[in-house]
Amino acid sequence: MNAVRIVKPGQLEVFQMPMPELQDPGDVLLRMTAGGVCGSDVGIYHGTNAAATYPRIIGHEMVGVVEQVGSAVDAVSVGDRVIVDQVVACGHCYACRHDRPNVCGSLQVRGVHIDGGYREYMVVPSADCHLLPDDLSDTDAVMIEPTTIALQSVSRGEVTEDDDLLILGYGALGSSIMRVAQLLHPHVIIVADVDPAKLEDARAAGADHVIDGRSEDVATRVRELTEGYGATVSIDAACVGESLMTAMEATGNAGRVVNMGLSVTPIEINRFAITSKELDVRGSRLQRHKFPEAIELARTHRVDLRGSVSHTFPLVEAQRAFGLIDSRDPSIRKVALTIGE
Repeated sequence: MNAVRIVKPGQLEVFQMPMPELQDPGDVLLRMTAGGVCGSDVGIYHGTNAAATYPRIIGHEMVGVVEQVGSAVDAVSVGDRVIVDQVVACGHCYACRHDRPNVCGSLQVRGVHIDGGYREYMVVPSADCHLLPDDLSDTDAVMIEPTTIALQSVSRGEVTEDDDLLILGYGALGSSIMRVAQLLHPHVIIVADVDPAKLEDARAAGADHVIDGRSEDVATRVRELTEGYGATVSIDAACVGESLMTAMEATGNAGRVVNMGLSVTPIEINRFAITSKELDVRGSRLQRHKFPEAIELARTHRVDLRGSVSHTFPLVEAQRAFGLIDSRDPSIRKVALTIGE
């Protein structure tokens, strides 16, 4: 069967591997149908994702159909369409005992530390499979996983109706965050980006204010838009250069700053910006039991994922998909691979 792996940074290959077999009575065999391409996948390709190990079959936004079930499986049946949880946790370390498996001390993430979903078939425990709504296509369903990431970041930021929210970056991640945040009805949502087309998309999607980072000082403009106070929650979905420092500068006293980046490139931060305002600077990684919530939001159309994918490529043309993303074509919203067609 076909699979895609990153051999080492900069080297992607399509290769043949054996069909997997059930190993445990609780396992299921999935015929994979779609896989989203995430910024962290691109980071693995370029060698900027500090969590990744090589060689690795990537893909953590994983949609498939159940082809075979183990003798102890009763939660899913052959023919069910499912999305796969990417988190594999030990269940007994400090983080797991405090119900934070997404930062397990022995965390393994499918597509990052262990092989993921860019292959025609894979075996996973049935407990990691979540049933998909019937009216959501396989390619659109890959967006459920980014929705779980957005839910996690908004949860980490403790966003409420009393907040003025700043979202730095309006790519696939930033737009997912805004869709989720809108359900919580913050007082104001401000989006900052350097791409005019993305800012127009944000405005059309309901952002109260947009800031063009090319021509405006983000922190100054945020204070102007919040009666001089600054944002009360800032989420760094850009994760580039000085974006984290920008988020801290733009956040007012007693605010929360959520960092989502995985790069190990050193950056400068200002201690005074944290201490003087007593900021909470928090990481947000993966998701903590968010799949059922994200699927229910999609099922009830409270979050509309239909049409979110702008480009699709067959699995065997993964190199073209990554090349398109690297081109920074402004028409790109979300890229997905179709598998087994």
